[in-house]
Amino acid sequence: MEELIELVKFLFGFIPWILFLFLSGNTLVSLERSIIISLLASVVFGFRELHKGFILQWGTLLFFMACAITVNLLKSVFVAEHMAIISNGFFASLIWVTIFIGKPFTLQYAKAELPKEQWEDPGLIQSCRFIALIWALLMSLSTLISFFRILKPGLYPGWVYFNITLAIMLGGGIFTTLFKKYKRNQRNSAL
Repeated sequence: MEELIELVKFLFGFIPWILFLFLSGNTLVSLERSIIISLLASVVFGFRELHKGFILQWGTLLFFMACAITVNLLKSVFVAEHMAIISNGFFASLIWVTIFIGKPFTLQYAKAELPKEQWEDPGLIQSCRFIALIWALLMSLSTLISFFRILKPGLYPGWVYFNITLAIMLGGGIFTTLFKKYKRNQRNSAL
C-alpha cells in the first residue's frame, strides 16, 4: 500500500501531462480545451514546484503556454496535427536537458523529501540520474511511437497508441517507486 501511495504522489507531479493525454481527444476543440486545462493544472498543481524553480515544472508551464499561443490563438494546423510528436518530444527533451546540465529532475524532487545533509550524497545523485535516464528513454520511446503513428496512419487504431503512451508513463512511475524502495531497503540493510 505504501508503494501505491508513493506512486500516486510521484505521478501527481505529471498531472498536466496526464490530463493532456486523457483530454486531448481527436478534435481541434478537444485539443484546445485540453491545452487550457493542462496549462491551468501546471500552475495550480505545480505552484509549489514553480516557486522552488523546478525545471520540469517550468518547462511544463512554458510548453502549455506555447501550445495555447500556437494552437488556441494562432490556430496552427501543423502543430495540432503533430501534437503527439511535439508533446512527447518536448517532454523527453526536457528530461534529457535536466540530465545533461547535471540537475536531473528527479534530484529536485528527492531534495524536497530529504534532509539537506543527504542532498550531496553521491549514491542519491547517481540514483536520481539513473531514474531520470530511464524516464528520458521511456519518453523518447513514446516520441518514436508517435512519429511511427504519423508515418503509418491507420495501421493501428488511436486507442492502441493512447494505451502504449499511458503504459509508458505508468511503467515509469512504477519503476521509479520500486527502484526507490529497493535503494531505501539497500541503505537500511547497510546500517
